[in-house]
Amino acid sequence: MGFTSRGTVRTPVLEIAYEEAGPPDGPVAVLSHGFPYDVRAYDDVAGLLAASGVRVIAPYLRGFGPTRFTDATTLRSGEQGALAQDLLDLLDALEIERAVVGGYDWGGRASCIVAALHPSRVTGLVTVGGYNVLNPARAMEPARPEWEATYWYVFYFHSERGRRGLEQHRRELCELLWTTWSPEWTDAAAAFRASAPSLDNPDFVDVVIHSYRHRYGLVAGDPRHAAIERAMAAEPPIAVPTVVLESGADGIGGPSGVEDRKSFTGPCAFRELAGIGHDLPQEAPREFAEAVLSLL
Repeated sequence: MGFTSRGTVRTPVLEIAYEEAGPPDGPVAVLSHGFPYDVRAYDDVAGLLAASGVRVIAPYLRGFGPTRFTDATTLRSGEQGALAQDLLDLLDALEIERAVVGGYDWGGRASCIVAALHPSRVTGLVTVGGYNVLNPARAMEPARPEWEATYWYVFYFHSERGRRGLEQHRRELCELLWTTWSPEWTDAAAAFRASAPSLDNPDFVDVVIHSYRHRYGLVAGDPRHAAIERAMAAEPPIAVPTVVLESGADGIGGPSGVEDRKSFTGPCAFRELAGIGHDLPQEAPREFAEAVLSLL
């Protein structure tokens, strides 16, 4: 059994929808999904953790599923500072003082930032792929050519053609990303169908396009998140107890976890999972759940 209930909380800019499992008085784990996924990534993880007495909360990120902006004039920002602030706002709205935070891709980025800047709120961190934080000053540094080839969608989204492509073919495009990013996961296409409705969120395209343009300095960010962006440009270390999970068969980019060891100054364990792709918690739920439990 995975999640057993749904809820929403109102924050300064969002109505954040989330799914929940486990006892309401248990230690808390807040698990955040990536792009272009949703909370279905944590169905099996939630069941395992709930059986161990953990209260599990998985929010739908801005632009995904039932989460909605409360004001039509709010910038549909997808920048990392916005994702981190949303996670903090969720903790505040649910009156959660401390939690294990974890995630991958966009959700891993939000979790890393909160762990770095607000360690008093974080019991421990589970991050897929290491120090999952963007430094704008390094945005124009090239990666190895074979890694750059996997980033085609990023440069596609920089163009108006890419925006229109995402708008008109969002399910086909995102299913392509799912399957190519998890090349050894035979159930990727079937799993995608369960998450695909979350991509129909009316703000999905705007948030995604802003995210991939902002990180390359092509558009301005939301001023309300400028302080977070400035703080993360200094690449502050993460001192909370951390488990770094590395996908051994990730179809996008290259390995990063080992290279990031210097960014984790507290207790830290690195584990590489052979044959596992980008959507690590959904492909290896037991290993992800064990990582969370090790921090409790």
